[in-house]
Amino acid sequence: MKRYFISFALTLLFVSSIIACKQQEQTKEANRMEITVTELQQKIQSDSNLVILDVRTPEELTGPLGHIEGVINIPIQVLEKNLSKLEKYKNQEIYIICRSGNRSGVATKMLAGKGFKVKNVLGGMKNYNRIKK
Repeated sequence: MKRYFISFALTLLFVSSIIACKQQEQTKEANRMEITVTELQQKIQSDSNLVILDVRTPEELTGPLGHIEGVINIPIQVLEKNLSKLEKYKNQEIYIICRSGNRSGVATKMLAGKGFKVKNVLGGMKNYNRIKK
């Protein structure tokens, strides 16, 4: 009985460590797919060829939060149908922004799954305008 308990405990420990490692990998992957507004602003200043995708509606781009000059606008609702518009940027990093970071997070996962190099801008335009230089 004691031997079975030890065997069970070791198996449980082994499985727990595998799960913990997998969760760490997923967290690291998610972190690699994110960028802060401050980091994006620094990149905008140093790279005139930066690719920024805004997944808000066209109406939102002209709304109170405004938009970043030169963005590509493809609303999240039609993004999958319009991937061809992004194909020429497939080998470049694409920074994805929306109002608060939720829609851009969805778009980031979708495009990453299709082989694009993408980063979600944390906090979106709400944060961008708060930290605007």
